[in-house]
Amino acid sequence: MTPIRTLIILGATGDLTSRLLLPGLGTLLSSQPELRIDVVGSSRQSEDGWAQVVAEAFDAVGASGPAAAHTRETARYVAGDVTDAGDLAALLDGAEGPVCLYFALPPAVTARACEAMAGMDLPDDLVLALEKPIGSDTETARELNRLVGRLVPEERTFRVDHFLGMPAVLNFVGLRFANRLLEPLMSREHVESVEIVFDETLGLEGRAGFYDSTGALRDMVQSHLLQVMALVMMEPPSSFDQVEIPTLTSHVLRAAKPWRGDPAGAAVRGRYTAGTVDGRELPDYTAEEGVDPSRGTETFAQVVLEVDTWRWNGVPVTLRSGKAVGNPRQEIAITFHRPPHDYEQLPHSGDVAPNVLRMGLEEEQLSLGLNVGGPFDSRGMTRVTLSSGMARPGLTAYGSVLRGILEGDHTFSVRGDAAEQGWRIVDEVLAAFEDGRVPLLDYPAGSSGPV
Repeated sequence: MTPIRTLIILGATGDLTSRLLLPGLGTLLSSQPELRIDVVGSSRQSEDGWAQVVAEAFDAVGASGPAAAHTRETARYVAGDVTDAGDLAALLDGAEGPVCLYFALPPAVTARACEAMAGMDLPDDLVLALEKPIGSDTETARELNRLVGRLVPEERTFRVDHFLGMPAVLNFVGLRFANRLLEPLMSREHVESVEIVFDETLGLEGRAGFYDSTGALRDMVQSHLLQVMALVMMEPPSSFDQVEIPTLTSHVLRAAKPWRGDPAGAAVRGRYTAGTVDGRELPDYTAEEGVDPSRGTETFAQVVLEVDTWRWNGVPVTLRSGKAVGNPRQEIAITFHRPPHDYEQLPHSGDVAPNVLRMGLEEEQLSLGLNVGGPFDSRGMTRVTLSSGMARPGLTAYGSVLRGILEGDHTFSVRGDAAEQGWRIVDEVLAAFEDGRVPLLDYPAGSSGPV
């Protein structure tokens, strides 16, 4: 695929663009000074200060060099309705190709924009990049995939999950497959449990328009943590490329199901009440501006799954994410089985702590908990933790995502069937939420979540 020349961002005035997408582009342009990317922003709202938005996003990450300077100078904004065929045609006609249309939009608006494009004469080299979530359930995801497939082929479609571009997630892939030590242990014979947790101290932060109709299960578990799980638990690839990785991760998702086949028993949901997080007073979620209490939106979701394959059958996999959580965990944690034999000479040998491998997702810290000492050591049994920080990443998660899109590399893009499988898994849990089989538990902001 020919490298992208123009990046058109639909929904350019949104928080996602200024806070994540443009800074990510800035880190990419700094690391690859030969790139020449024209950025066009478009939205229903007019934005007189688009050039300033781009400049501030680049400044926030220290973006510099000829590629970043070129994008600053050429960045332009076109006000328009992203669901109007005429406005979309004008955007494409005024762009130098090859072009990528990046849908930084809610899924329902993305679907309407794609419907508007259905009757248009589109460029042969047009690339579409769709921000997750893809649809709002299995059926809408399937319909959106069908619609997009009528516009461009799969090889020119990118479904974005920036968690797959996180340096820590990519580090875990290298840790597992580039070391003889770890891969032989990654199976049901040695692993007791897997946890992928992304708790946040942040509350709603003015995002009621999106979040109150979405909730933690859709926003985090379905959109991100399931994809990370698939990457962590996939079979060893023969090569790291855009054929092997999407195929292997899709295989994991196809085999995933609620623990013991009971979506209600496998899930916990909660909603934060007033409290204090990091010295900040947060109101009750239902008192936040724009929230409709009758929706019963959860701000905390946890679900336990099983990946029913030869390698992983019987291993519980916990996916969890909550807002307004004190002392939050953000990590991949692999807990190994305890030793298969108890030694009478070791005090409390039956209670020896298991080995736990942890990879921090935001603060990249790798750690491994081990037991040392023994009956002839005056200190007895001792717990030690081997830990290491990581080199500072050159790219943000969105920088990695954009590199894949601009270079036409689907290795860490979400394939259409994988997006549908993600919804298949959580649809059962969502049904249990909606019919009351999983109660909505309160937890004070600043606590560790619902009990």
